Amino acid sequence: MPTTFPENFINIEDAAKYLNIKPVTLRKWVKDRKVPAHQIGKQWKFKISELDAWINSGESAIKDKSESAKL
Repeated sequence: MPTTFPENFINIEDAAKYLNIKPVTLRKWVKDRKVPAHQIGKQWKFKISELDAWINSGESAIKDKSESAKL
């Protein structure tokens, strides 16, 4: 029987690299609750599967478009 391990968390710098954005942008998205994130102590952590699901859901694009429509 194969052993399965829980998915590891990645830090904000690695998540920003994965999303091809700057860490400061990701911090703003976390603050605005636009991206799935978990606060562990004082640090924010991310799961790649949750980031992928967020991107594939289209929610990331919808929120960005609604904000630019306000301008």
